[in-house]
Amino acid sequence: MVGTRFFLSKEEKKVIRKQIKASHTLLKHEGISTTPHPTESVVVANGGLGNGVSREELLSVLTEAEEVESLFMPPHKPYAFVTYRSVESARRALTQLNGQKLQSEENSITLYLSYVNSVTFEEEKSVPLPEGLVLVEEFVSPDEEAVLLAAIDWLSSNEDVTAQKSLKHRRVKHYGFEFRYDNNNVDKDKPLRAGLPDECLPVLERCVKSGLISIMPDQLTVNQYESGQGIPPHVDTHSAFEETIISLSLGAKTVMEFRHPDGRLVPVVLPGRSLLVMRGESRYLWTHGITPRKFDMVPACSPHSPASDLGTNRNLTLSKRGTRTSFTFRKIRHEPCCCAFPSTCDSQGAASAFSPSPSSPPSLPCCHADATRLEEEYVHRVYNAIASHFSSTRHSPWPSVCHFLSLLPAGSVLADVGCGNGKYLGVNPELITVGCDRSNALVQICVERGFQAFVSDALSVPLRTASCDACISIAVIHHFSTPERRLAAVRELTRILRPKGQALIYVWAFEQEYNKQRSKYLKEQIKDMQHISKGTNSKLSVHTNRTAFNTQDLLVPWHLKEGKKQGEEDSGENTKKDKKTSGNSLPVFHRYYHVFQQGELEQLCGQVAGVRVCRSYHDQGNWCVILEKD
Repeated sequence: MVGTRFFLSKEEKKVIRKQIKASHTLLKHEGISTTPHPTESVVVANGGLGNGVSREELLSVLTEAEEVESLFMPPHKPYAFVTYRSVESARRALTQLNGQKLQSEENSITLYLSYVNSVTFEEEKSVPLPEGLVLVEEFVSPDEEAVLLAAIDWLSSNEDVTAQKSLKHRRVKHYGFEFRYDNNNVDKDKPLRAGLPDECLPVLERCVKSGLISIMPDQLTVNQYESGQGIPPHVDTHSAFEETIISLSLGAKTVMEFRHPDGRLVPVVLPGRSLLVMRGESRYLWTHGITPRKFDMVPACSPHSPASDLGTNRNLTLSKRGTRTSFTFRKIRHEPCCCAFPSTCDSQGAASAFSPSPSSPPSLPCCHADATRLEEEYVHRVYNAIASHFSSTRHSPWPSVCHFLSLLPAGSVLADVGCGNGKYLGVNPELITVGCDRSNALVQICVERGFQAFVSDALSVPLRTASCDACISIAVIHHFSTPERRLAAVRELTRILRPKGQALIYVWAFEQEYNKQRSKYLKEQIKDMQHISKGTNSKLSVHTNRTAFNTQDLLVPWHLKEGKKQGEEDSGENTKKDKKTSGNSLPVFHRYYHVFQQGELEQLCGQVAGVRVCRSYHDQGNWCVILEKD
């Protein structure tokens, strides 16, 4: 009896090779083990929310073959898990669908399926909505929505009546009072001739009657967002407006992200015709913003699910953004704010970081909560306030950093953690670069320059483990105010590095004179040898710019100047020296620094398992190391 031979075509062999490669990638980067033996459950490589495939699109393909028992699409991941009713159903589906193309909204994707023994996922704890935040769905009818949208005349540009701005990522119109983006406030003595549109009055009266607001607003900002547009995270200025702020979403749905100073993030789905009410902590303490993107991750089957369940809902899908118009109503404040959140209040203690010499300097933190408060006030808020001026002084990349980037192979994935204005993201065009920074204002500058960047704390970077070939952290870690937080920042850098990947770290050095060479930062001659002043006072001292350091933990002034004149430089940046300004006196801001002694950075990195210091050196007043992951 002659046996039958089965020959695979060239295309079938290619599919099998791709399937095996996809299985290896899942194991390497996600820890997902596949099996050659048929089971009821299958992992679908390329078919995930993370690479632009919606639940509906994937289901339409999967159900063509067999009846699906369940589908789990992990948030932000480029794969999904599907379970069929039987092993035989799964086998037929894999045979039919392996290598099949799926035409998504944006592009064509090839699916590769492999068996898995079980489907496991980590159920995240539900994060409650910020205190004081209320979302009311379907607050206006479709007819009311049409009337309100028609009331906004975008063609009119009479700024004496209404103030209209065409911003880079949205267009804006102000009624009642103009909100000025140069100082994040309103001119309360210059009301616009036109008050709020009459079409808004029935909606506002309903808000008062239902107890959502207690007094009628007198200021309206209308923002119109096209698909892919957003607004940076921010807290509405305390001194400008009274407590309660209401925002009506018209048109397409979107996701607004609320972030607490301690890093908690709560994404909130805003359906069309819904009303968002912010008061208390959600108004005064949490930032809110909309990330620029064309798709949002939203619940698929339960449109009325609590918005706080967005991160835990297993039935997630992608929602394509359309044109959205928001009506944000506020009441002008005529007295200083006396809220319970002084760390973010410009009428209260937050102003201490913005004075020529803080009357009561902060103390060194003694716990995690103290550290987050110190960094929020004397790092995060300062860089947001000085972002434009700071960016104008950060235009020349450091040669040694450029050399490190030039040695990376073409196609390497580089993460710049603490990217500032993005000056290193375009140094080597052959790299795939992404940047992140805690300052939303600096990230916005990166985006305007055409770089890929997002807002993130350096202690919790939303990138996959072992996903980057290289990382850089330039002048970032010295802003963390405890040894534990500085160590956590190094650990987070190494977490996202792949094996054999390298990280370059720069921190400001205590020793501004090294090997008989003075850094460019120093302006005055050093008469005495540097020594650390320990003392018994836990209060932070205010450093005198361009002089040697006498303590490791200090506040460094930044003198805001008009136009494009330079501010006080730090870390030996290669920029022009500060010029004296005549006339106007502008604010002085204070930033917290921990300047590193010789050997301290290497000792810090030595506490991280699985990495080694390849090289350490002193570069223009900075201590620097290159780490390699085992």
